[in-house]
Amino acid sequence: MGEIYGKILIPESYSSEIAGQIGVMWELMTVPLLTICVYICLAMSVMVFIERVYMGAVILVVKLLGKKPQNRYKWEAIKDDSEEANAAFPMVLVQIPMCNEKEVYKISIGAASNLSWPSHRLLIQVLDDSTDLVIKDMIEKECLRWGSKGVNIRYQIRERQGGYKAGLLKQGLEHDYVKECEYVAIFDSDFRPEPDFLRRSVPFLIHNPELALIQARWRFVNADECLLTRMQEMSFDYHFMIEQEAGSATHAFFGFNGTGGIWRIAAINDAGGWNDRTTVEDMDLAVRAGLKGWKFLYLGDLQVYSELPSTFKAFRLQQHRWASGPANLFRKTIMGIATNKKISLYKKLYVMYSFFLVRKVIVHFFTFFFYCVILPLSVLVPQVYVPIWGAIYLPSVITTLNSVGTPRSFHLLFYWVLFENVMSFHRTKATVIGLLEAKRANEWVVTEKLGDKLNNKGGKSKRSLSLGKLVGDRIQVQELGLAMFLFVCGCYDFLYGKDNYFVYLFLQVITFTVVGFGYIGTFIPTP
Repeated sequence: MGEIYGKILIPESYSSEIAGQIGVMWELMTVPLLTICVYICLAMSVMVFIERVYMGAVILVVKLLGKKPQNRYKWEAIKDDSEEANAAFPMVLVQIPMCNEKEVYKISIGAASNLSWPSHRLLIQVLDDSTDLVIKDMIEKECLRWGSKGVNIRYQIRERQGGYKAGLLKQGLEHDYVKECEYVAIFDSDFRPEPDFLRRSVPFLIHNPELALIQARWRFVNADECLLTRMQEMSFDYHFMIEQEAGSATHAFFGFNGTGGIWRIAAINDAGGWNDRTTVEDMDLAVRAGLKGWKFLYLGDLQVYSELPSTFKAFRLQQHRWASGPANLFRKTIMGIATNKKISLYKKLYVMYSFFLVRKVIVHFFTFFFYCVILPLSVLVPQVYVPIWGAIYLPSVITTLNSVGTPRSFHLLFYWVLFENVMSFHRTKATVIGLLEAKRANEWVVTEKLGDKLNNKGGKSKRSLSLGKLVGDRIQVQELGLAMFLFVCGCYDFLYGKDNYFVYLFLQVITFTVVGFGYIGTFIPTP
């Protein structure tokens, strides 16, 4: 009866005609559109490939020719002279911005207080933006404790709110007692510089007046804590060993990392000071100083230890800010860079194309759309061809180049690729938000540092956690949705495909699922 009723509603001749029309529309619209997307992704792949090879070649030349910073810039150690009260040592300000850093506030205060620099030529400024009165009291007492030991340390809170970290640092420089300082070193609350940090960095600034910034390399005390921190270490090592080194060696320009560096205060003022128009105030200041003609120097052998976010929630929020901020800054500075007359055309192209477009925009779009959308869809549309060089060869070279920074983690390289594909989803969303200056473009969440929290309080938090909070903290619906999409594509390729992409697709499904259920990183549930 159902078949007869169906044939009455849709005659067989009409149903075959509708199917034919759908087939024609599929051929005329879906296939060409997906083919165009493939070509766009391949073009982005080539752009990323050329950028990686270029930076790798620069580093190779730097290593082979022995172009160490001491060979490119003048450096001479500052000698202690008690008879002249160490007058050769310039006045240095150390700024430590913090906000509710209960677990780690002692780390940077203690490390800064132990810097090997004449005490009367060093001023430590703890800039506390905490909202918790108990934590504010703890930080102030820690400053008083070091002050009682003869350390020149000031505890400072905001006189006016706004501007996040940029506003905090800006107000710190406005105090009268800072005016005699020539240089300012910045350390976040979890950073611990070695005692000789200033003795190794300040001489570069003294003897090379064109230098505005010395950036040290970040190393991590908790890199082995979990798989999430190992993945981050691999990404950071590539960033510092390749990207920062290449920018420093070829253009004397790179993005300030926001901490673990020392600035010439005159350069900050010349660039217009700290600005809170984006959530990457450090990169913003570096770009404006670079456009004024100032030079930057990266010291790879000057290392500062810090803590990596070990919970996926903290890492995801951090990555949103680090992807959205640069895209938003690119939107706001592109015209200023293009019309700037103080730097060469070559450096303009480097900043606009290499520094911003490829590294801050294209790489996220390419990684997500190609590996998580276009390649899986091509399995469902066999008329679309993805060349093997774009699907396998170029990505393999790019991945191999990314691994040179962390040889000890080479065995994790394949999983790192899968995890980066998952994170590219969040970074792509954040990049679009930044480019469009949408609602979350200026979202700022202080990255959670755990310190000894795991050892001291982890068990208590878990016992008091409800099922609702557990699901809310751990389950990532978007990742699980993408995992389902990739699983369908993988099953179809396994049954009907010819390129054996299902091997990659199923592995990517596993990674999305692991992240989707919150089994990545350390889990510290919200009480």
